[in-house]
Amino acid sequence: MGRRVRLKGEEGFPRTNLMQGVQMAVGRLGGLLVRSCETSGGVFLLLADTIRSLFRYRIRWDQLLEQMYFIGIRSQVVVLTTGAFTGAVFAAQVWFQFKRFGMESAIGPTVSIAMCRELGPVLACLLLAGRVGAAMAAELSSMKITEQVDALRALGVYPTEYLIVPRFLALVISAPVLTALALVTGIGVGYFVAVQIFGVDGAYYWDNTIKYTDRKDVMIALIKSTIFAIIIASISCYKGMNCPPGTAGVGKTTTEAVVNASLALLISNFFLTVLLNAVLYSN
Repeated sequence: MGRRVRLKGEEGFPRTNLMQGVQMAVGRLGGLLVRSCETSGGVFLLLADTIRSLFRYRIRWDQLLEQMYFIGIRSQVVVLTTGAFTGAVFAAQVWFQFKRFGMESAIGPTVSIAMCRELGPVLACLLLAGRVGAAMAAELSSMKITEQVDALRALGVYPTEYLIVPRFLALVISAPVLTALALVTGIGVGYFVAVQIFGVDGAYYWDNTIKYTDRKDVMIALIKSTIFAIIIASISCYKGMNCPPGTAGVGKTTTEAVVNASLALLISNFFLTVLLNAVLYSN
């Protein structure tokens, strides 16, 4: 008496729904991993093909100079502005904290080392990923969907040699130069903020900056910016050359190129920081 009669399948529905939810989650995760592996493999294959084409075919200097003008000259204002205000803000924040401990003379080397090792190359190349990477992906994807790439093949022109190598070389050459300009601007504006606005002694500022900033710090900035440029160019060109059909694919490809390049840049920055410090400062 009082025993509840269970209906047929009463406990089966919740369990079935739970299993379906788990299967859907595992399926989505597996699909994401497979797409990530496919994209990574495609990027590395394109990078290898680009390096092979760089030594196998002649360099098209007219295209290279055109891309260097677009990437290097026309990106100067954005990079210099970012470097200047990054140095200014960082110098102000360091002064606010160091003032409490009487360490105003340490502001100079702190700003210069931070700009060289991290802020300069990372921020400059993030801007290049947003500006140049998006332009590369949009231009190549537009050529892909309008069959201009197929027309090049029909004319006997290898697309990697004609389209990707000039963009790749131009970005690899321009990124370290723009990073160096960002470093100089950031350190100089940081000096102006610390000395002229907050009253830090200028002699101590420059003396400690030169004393504690090593040439290895500048090497780290240039090495990082070169590797970041390779990442940005490879991902952006791969996305552009593998654009899905239709005009909507151009916008999707451009967004994916910027997001993927920025994420890859930030992730690789951690490993480069550990590796470069272990190699250059091992003694």
